[in-house]
Amino acid sequence: MQPQFLDHLRAELSAIDAAGLTKRERLITGPQGGRIPVGGRQMVNLCANNYLGLANHAEIVQAASKAIHQYGFGMASVRFICGTQDLHRQLEEATAAYVGQDDSILFAACFDANGGLFETLLGPDDAIISDALNHASIIDGVRLSKARRYRYATSDMDELETQLKLADTEGARFKLIITDGVFSMDGYVAKLPEIRALADKYGAILAVDDCHATGHLGPQGRGTAALTGAHVDIVTGTFGKTLGGAMGGFIAGPQPVIDLLRQRARPYLFSNALAPAVAAGALKALEIAEAADDRRATLMRHTQRFRAGLTTAGFDLLPGATPIIPVMLGEAQRAQHLAAALDRRGVYVAGFFFPVVPKGKARIRTQMSAALTDTDIDFAIGAFTEAGRELAII
Repeated sequence: MQPQFLDHLRAELSAIDAAGLTKRERLITGPQGGRIPVGGRQMVNLCANNYLGLANHAEIVQAASKAIHQYGFGMASVRFICGTQDLHRQLEEATAAYVGQDDSILFAACFDANGGLFETLLGPDDAIISDALNHASIIDGVRLSKARRYRYATSDMDELETQLKLADTEGARFKLIITDGVFSMDGYVAKLPEIRALADKYGAILAVDDCHATGHLGPQGRGTAALTGAHVDIVTGTFGKTLGGAMGGFIAGPQPVIDLLRQRARPYLFSNALAPAVAAGALKALEIAEAADDRRATLMRHTQRFRAGLTTAGFDLLPGATPIIPVMLGEAQRAQHLAAALDRRGVYVAGFFFPVVPKGKARIRTQMSAALTDTDIDFAIGAFTEAGRELAII
């Protein structure tokens, strides 16, 4: 490789590090959980998407292990050639029923699901109206589409209506509104009833990415549509967070939508099928999640307890009621310093900063889990309070 190119890359990396934006990975030497082994220490884990605590659930591990012995390790093929097992169809049918749709289709990740959604369904005569804070996978998926792009300020219904009118004025054939159900960096729930009303008023399709909701929000954990009582036309989601924490994504919707995706969605057509163990584990996770009112109650109790404790301590928190509780720090290095101070005290968190969030909006995004105990929550509140005072944050 050309030395000049490698020198260019080293300079880029040096600039990232000088700005305090380097992301460093820490080695976890055991399973995901409320407490995790890191560097020989057991740490309270506040930054996994393990909302119901199912990532190391014994029944899910057993289902995955059984599937390996019965179905093998991997499919070694894409779905339409020789990569579809009965497990895959069972998972698709169970997922669709869970989120209240006709059918669903599996992907390697929800990033791939969002990458295949818009390009498949919409063309240059159509319009996509996207919330400004949507996940990167939605942004990239929209870019892959030839549809016209419109954007509205997050949860701003007046601007959404303005963009819908503009799309009509510019002759859009079909209009699709896409929003996160829960915005992953802020923890806000989308205003789905209001968005649904505008979608109906202007004849638009409503699609929701429910990655940070499916399994733990709404009745029986069925997501933000169930939580808010709004009808959603298309749902994208993941098995890599609440529903077992492994990997895999899905799109659920009306039968013609799913049928066309199965014919033309490129991430589906050109990627290996989910490993049998993942499919079987996700199936068991769906079964457990549907009946997990006790875990959802624990999750909400931890959310309220932790939020109240940090508010009393004097931290700047974004308001909200979901298990995502962002602690706002402003600058990247400040977030890094607090994360390091918490690490020394046995609390596992991560600082989030540009380009993951806008410049000047750095934070530590804490996430609650049913795998945590009340003792863990109290320990974390104490560690945050002590570290915040040490760094003059509070």
